[in-house]
Amino acid sequence: MHRFYAEGAIVDHVAMLSEEDVRHATRVLRLQKGDPVEIFAEGKRFAGVLITTAQGLACRVERELPGTEAALHVTLYQGLPKAEKMEWIVQKAVELGASRVVPVAMSRCVVQLNGKDGLRKQERWQKIAREASKQSGRCVTMEVEAPVTMKEMLRRLPKHEAALVPWEEANGYSLNAFHADNPKCRDVAVVIGPEGGMSAEEVQAMAAQGCRAVTLGPRILRTETAAIASIAMLMCLFEQMQ
Repeated sequence: MHRFYAEGAIVDHVAMLSEEDVRHATRVLRLQKGDPVEIFAEGKRFAGVLITTAQGLACRVERELPGTEAALHVTLYQGLPKAEKMEWIVQKAVELGASRVVPVAMSRCVVQLNGKDGLRKQERWQKIAREASKQSGRCVTMEVEAPVTMKEMLRRLPKHEAALVPWEEANGYSLNAFHADNPKCRDVAVVIGPEGGMSAEEVQAMAAQGCRAVTLGPRILRTETAAIASIAMLMCLFEQMQ
């Protein structure tokens, strides 16, 4: 079943498609009036059929389908890795149900993006997130922000219900232990370092903002592995993978 996001709210059981989706539906997928589709609107998922209106191609909504969004809101603060790794992380974070990805410029980042370069990358990452959201049946498009500074991330961490930083030097406190201590948590930030890792000073600065260091096990994981493993484990522990 082909999936699209509505352009605006549903009005009289009709959801309009964006110009980009109209081009994709007609020129690439060769869809026609009457073809069944899924449409995402107002944070919900619906079954419908394509119709034509005076404003263009649209979907006539027929019934609501079960939602796919996780009850656990995970925000991934990702230390900027190399370009291809970031794209992969964004795609997989969408598939696993993360709510948001925020790239962070840390002291050991090989890549540094500022100003226009950061905005251009953000546009590409958001496009990847949109396509991955459609492919995986997400009711909303996961947001990817432009890169932020370490200082900005530290300011944001206390606003989350909980914040965690997987770190190779953390001992004795695991994600299992976090879940046991916080079984009803619904908003968690996860901070992942870049290829070069995080400095002790950065981890200490996070701790001062209430961010708890956790271990992911005895083996050291690459940045992209740590990011996806953390999201997957949290979703599993909080029963969002059923």
